Amino acid sequence: MSKLSQEESEVLKAFESGELKSTKDASDIRKRHQQYAEAMFKKDARINIRLPSKDLRGLQKKALAESIPYQTLVASILHKYVEGRLHENNS
Repeated sequence: MSKLSQEESEVLKAFESGELKSTKDASDIRKRHQQYAEAMFKKDARINIRLPSKDLRGLQKKALAESIPYQTLVASILHKYVEGRLHENNS
């Protein structure tokens, strides 16, 4: 088992001491995230796309920062877009 970071240790300590409390909609959030996970792992179609190398490198860098495969990141982005949960950030 890997060593916990300082932040992880603090969260674990707070959890074990009972300082952390569930939110009112924790059950709904858990169900929604379960559905997301199931949708992400149900891969029954394949696509091939062409995109600029610069964009692919950008996706790969972002996926590396998130510690996930870039194909999973692309699938997640597409899923969020289809579900209407991906919005342009105008900042």
